[in-house]
Amino acid sequence: MKIKNQLIIAFILIITTANAQQLPVWDVAKQTGITQDWLVKPVAIKAQVFKSANGKDIILYNGLVKRIFRISPNLACTDYSNLHTGRQLLRAVREEARLTINGKSYNIGGLKGQQEKAYLLPEWVDRFTADPNDFQYVNYEVRPITPQLKSKMRFWSLGTQYGTGKTISFLFKAGASELSGLELRVNYEIYDGLPLIVKSLSIENKSNKTFKLNRIVNEVLGLVEEDSAVDGDFEQMKRPQGIYFETNYAFNNAMRYEQSDQTTHWKTDSTYTSQVHYRLQTPVLMENYEDKAPGIELKPGGHFNSVRTHELLMDSYDREARGMAVRKMYAAVAPWTLENPIFMHLVSKNDEQVRTAIDQCAATGYEALILSFGSHLQVEDTSAGNIKRWKAMADYAHSKHISIGCYSLFSSRSINAETDVIDPKTNKPGGAFFGNAPCFGSKWGLWYRDNIENFFTATGFDIFENDGPYPGDVCASTTHPGHKGLEDSQWEQMEIQKGLYHWLNERGVYINAPDWYFLDGSNKIALGYREVNFSLPRAQQKILNRQNIFDATWNKTPSMGWGFVPLTQYQGGGAAATLEPLSEHLKDYEQLMMQYYGAGVQACYRGPRLYDTKQTEQTVIKVINWYKKYREILNSDIIHLRRADGRDWDGILHVNPALKTKGLMMLYNPTNAPITRTIKVPLYYTGLTTLAKVREKEGLVKTYKLNRDYTIDMTVTIAPEDYTWFVIE
Repeated sequence: MKIKNQLIIAFILIITTANAQQLPVWDVAKQTGITQDWLVKPVAIKAQVFKSANGKDIILYNGLVKRIFRISPNLACTDYSNLHTGRQLLRAVREEARLTINGKSYNIGGLKGQQEKAYLLPEWVDRFTADPNDFQYVNYEVRPITPQLKSKMRFWSLGTQYGTGKTISFLFKAGASELSGLELRVNYEIYDGLPLIVKSLSIENKSNKTFKLNRIVNEVLGLVEEDSAVDGDFEQMKRPQGIYFETNYAFNNAMRYEQSDQTTHWKTDSTYTSQVHYRLQTPVLMENYEDKAPGIELKPGGHFNSVRTHELLMDSYDREARGMAVRKMYAAVAPWTLENPIFMHLVSKNDEQVRTAIDQCAATGYEALILSFGSHLQVEDTSAGNIKRWKAMADYAHSKHISIGCYSLFSSRSINAETDVIDPKTNKPGGAFFGNAPCFGSKWGLWYRDNIENFFTATGFDIFENDGPYPGDVCASTTHPGHKGLEDSQWEQMEIQKGLYHWLNERGVYINAPDWYFLDGSNKIALGYREVNFSLPRAQQKILNRQNIFDATWNKTPSMGWGFVPLTQYQGGGAAATLEPLSEHLKDYEQLMMQYYGAGVQACYRGPRLYDTKQTEQTVIKVINWYKKYREILNSDIIHLRRADGRDWDGILHVNPALKTKGLMMLYNPTNAPITRTIKVPLYYTGLTTLAKVREKEGLVKTYKLNRDYTIDMTVTIAPEDYTWFVIE
């Protein structure tokens, strides 16, 4: 048996060596990284794949990140460097990935023999060995990055270009005889101009057996620690911050990725015996996997694709810089999130109100109308009459160059005992995120998916506002056709969810959803809010809304979040909380629009109309025309100046070094007296280095010389309970 395994490895090495000759040779001079800040000045170097001069290594490189893989006697990552900072992230060799199949764990690649785990020296690697029972590296394939979705983007967007770069796919075959017939690919995408690598696994079953995938760990990294605590609890210790992880398996209705993440698991490494922590509890091992999908069946001829792990290297601990890096990642891997149509949220009782709202949208420069919850549209009505009715309405909207959308509730309700998710503790309906919810894998759930697709195909609607699903719900039913039982229920519901959003996105349908599905086709999520706050008096709402905008745009672009403006009463609060009659609250209406449009954030203006008088109409037109004039800079990155607290000024600054208008600053005075303040305005991310030309609104230009820290000192005066804005060129 030992001789047989050695022959297999020798054969693999012959294939590997021949295959590696196809790559250009790595030049040692390329180890120097880019000195410029890629957040300000684009990097010209393209992503490339090299082989080392001795043929033993494969190198991924784009000037910002370098990742080296030793390819014999098995494949393993031996270097993971941030070239902008010169920082080495890796301290130890680990397996490339790990599978638990039919209850037994198997490594994919990896090398053994490293004794000291605090750091890794290249000269050690030649002495490392492979385990013949691990999945063995065979060869590789290099190709350009392929977009994950064939997105048909039809709405206004700051950018529509999917990120470019290289994909390398490493082929592995099973070393253990009981896994004969399983072929596995470890895929890495390295992007142009970003310190970003995306990793995924794909598995193909070429045997005549069914394998049960109990766990798929698609990334394992022994990272350098950032905490030298001698003792302390594991959960309280600092995780490595030099790399940001995000996957397309995130949910919990938090409106933020950090709370929605289901796959990043920080662990201890007991083999790292020279660490400072006395009980070896430093969190230095990152494993990426979904832990509530322990029973996925891979049948003969079947394919399985893992989650996609986005690994973004960070240059600093600065919150603004880190958030901007994440936002630029999204522009590359999910460019549909930059789409940002101007829409109204209509609450309608009849068709005539819909036509009136369409006419008002066309008259004021709005681009879309969404029939909100509580409206008279019933998406689940599959009758020919209902389809014909809304096809005619969509045609009318399109004749006015207005897109039209619908709302549909999936979760937060009970359908029936046959459909709802089954609580594994009671074996009865219940136990879902919101108590009761339908299972997406039930007969009704699959009908719901099919009906949504049919509705959009038949009517030509353009926007889908989907309240739910929340696929974190597990279901113990064994009779639902979309999953076999509890063990695969979460994964299969998520796959159905993704399939629907992929289908919609690839047909140009814009998706508002309440959870973190951006990487699988959704366009927008809420900023994050408390619903009862929209029943508070308007003066409080204005301050709270600016706080929501400020807090929600650290990791999200302006286009990724939506806010809320209750034109009519939402849950309570009476006349003090609402804007109707609009003409009687015109100042508040205008400022609420300016707060949102001035942040590049679309709000749900929820009510029966956009205007009630000619004066109101002209106010709406004025704001929309202003927004469209500065639309590009208003949809650009936000620099956070001062959070609203009601005591003094607050504001934000949009920046974009690629535009003629480098910045646009919005400032607010919530107090009842005029204020004059000298503000230090940070212009580093505008790309300006010496002079800045600034004008207040459409006034005269004033030239400022930048300070050594790329700031300018501006003295501004803001009227009581008012706002102002400045253009920077």
